Amino acid sequence: MKRQRGRGRVTLACVAAMCAVAALPGRAWAAGEPNPYDFDSAAKPVQGSAVNSDGPSLTAGSTYKDKIKPGEKRYYRLDLDAKTNAYISAVAVPKPATKVGFADKLSVSVEDREGIKCGDNDAQFSSATYARPVAAYADRTIVKDRNSCQEAGAYYVLLERTAEATSTPEAWDVEIRFASEPGLKAAGPTAPRENWPSASPAAPDGGPEKRPGGTSFFDATSLRQGEWQDGITPGQTLFYRVPVNWGQQIFASADLGTSTASEDAAGVGNALVLSLHNPARGYVADESSMYYDGKQKSVALDPLPPVAYENRYASSSATSAMRFAGWYYLSVTLNPKIAEEYGNKALPLTLRVNVEGEAKSAPSYAGPAGDFEVTQDDQEAADSGKSAPEVAQSGTMKLVAAAGIGAGTVLVLGLGVWMLLARRRAAPVQGPAPAVGPFPVQDQAPGHVHGQASGHAQGQPQGQAHGQAHGQTPPGQYGPPPAW
Repeated sequence: MKRQRGRGRVTLACVAAMCAVAALPGRAWAAGEPNPYDFDSAAKPVQGSAVNSDGPSLTAGSTYKDKIKPGEKRYYRLDLDAKTNAYISAVAVPKPATKVGFADKLSVSVEDREGIKCGDNDAQFSSATYARPVAAYADRTIVKDRNSCQEAGAYYVLLERTAEATSTPEAWDVEIRFASEPGLKAAGPTAPRENWPSASPAAPDGGPEKRPGGTSFFDATSLRQGEWQDGITPGQTLFYRVPVNWGQQIFASADLGTSTASEDAAGVGNALVLSLHNPARGYVADESSMYYDGKQKSVALDPLPPVAYENRYASSSATSAMRFAGWYYLSVTLNPKIAEEYGNKALPLTLRVNVEGEAKSAPSYAGPAGDFEVTQDDQEAADSGKSAPEVAQSGTMKLVAAAGIGAGTVLVLGLGVWMLLARRRAAPVQGPAPAVGPFPVQDQAPGHVHGQASGHAQGQPQGQAHGQAHGQTPPGQYGPPPAW
């Protein structure tokens, strides 16, 4: 019975793992249509409150999903200690083809109990006024000699949506994530580096490779340094992620290929937006100056400093955002107006990514770095192109395989032991055979079981084999000997 329970646990592990595989999200969308934003499958539904004291609590390491209308405010609660840095990101996801304006934005801030803002930022569309996911974060960080926002206790996240009168008034979906960063064991540097390599690096070696993009931060396709090709349709946003370690710089550019449409097609301004966000999904930089006229065009992000802890003290928001190691997210959106001039057919997209510099040691965190490190598994994901869900699925399949091998091993070993015991018990008995009765055994007719008469003489049940007394399995039955 113990072995059967063990096999049951292995079987249940296999079933649970296979169910987990089945539950993982896939990438599916209608051809020629903008991709839907794939929210984190673990995102918890939440409804922010119009009053701070009624705001639902958010937990570090968790992701949430809410909605927000124009002019609306949403409050959420954080319970923080006096040692850990907190980052709350908000991704605004307007529906494709809805209208947005230059002033449309989602503001995110963290406030203390006195209403003082600890940190705030805006997710906005700027001059590229077409619907797409935009993101920003706010933080509560522990800073020496700062008086406000340093104590442990309750804090409040405020989301506020601003909209132009001509913008589509329907609610935006919002993906909220709470990431925490441990404090340092000892005080680190506070002066950000003033100079860094700013010259554009040489094109990555190896030539172009195909690698389709994801639809969101959650299912962003992993990239390493290289030249990556895909196709992008008007209104579509593609997501990628690149591991960037301490001391390393990321350079990125995007090329849009030629169109086969008529040469009479008009040019389109702000044709493509290339954006970069940090591991906490905080906005770093973007570039949207491309004017597309059917010929190949290119845009590149301005040079950014190497990743360093002390960058957080910089006055430049872009430099400040390069404050920790981890996955940096690239997103590319093609202006939906391209369809009016060049049709809905996908245009060739090429991303060129360089990660320059040797990785340096991490700061002396007082706890696990969490999202803010680059692991060997991350590097392997970047090499293979796997997204976070695909990495999780690969790990689950390994569990299924291990569980299957374990179950098979248990069965094979059990069968081997059973056969060994059966053979030992079937071995001839050494020495004279014991007496079985007062009468000699006569020759038996075919099919008569040896020892049956003797069994009757000793009170054994009708048909019981003589060998059963020695531990042998009765004829017509399967299974291990009774001694098991």
